[in-house]
Amino acid sequence: MNSVIHEKYTVAQDDFANAGKASSHIKEHLKEIGVDPQVLRRIAVACYESEINLIIHAYGGDINMDVFDDGSIQLVFKDKGPGIDDIEKAMTPGFSTASEKARSMGFGAGMGLPNIKRVSDEFDIQSSPEGTTITLLFRESK
Repeated sequence: MNSVIHEKYTVAQDDFANAGKASSHIKEHLKEIGVDPQVLRRIAVACYESEINLIIHAYGGDINMDVFDDGSIQLVFKDKGPGIDDIEKAMTPGFSTASEKARSMGFGAGMGLPNIKRVSDEFDIQSSPEGTTITLLFRESK
């Protein structure tokens, strides 16, 4: 597989004013190149949830998007810490470590990671105190 499109976005910690901007740009770009609307919808959900996690739970991070020559799309969300103490617990619907500030703004319901996994064709999460990396892969048909 060769990457035919590569884009990188940086997301800042606690930047609620710009929450979702990178995800919107990714969605628009993929729409322009003709990604199937059903796949695009799944990507939009996963991308937004992951971007919000970078803002709420991490010290900021990067989003890398690659479109491969076979039509698959990979999104990699890499943050700068503090990591997830218990990934299994974090994957439990309704579990959240969001701050009161995030919750007061309507974020942090604890459905992000379960939703991301549900809509992705492939889901991988790695975490340590140095940071968390979530790698997602989407194909034209699920």
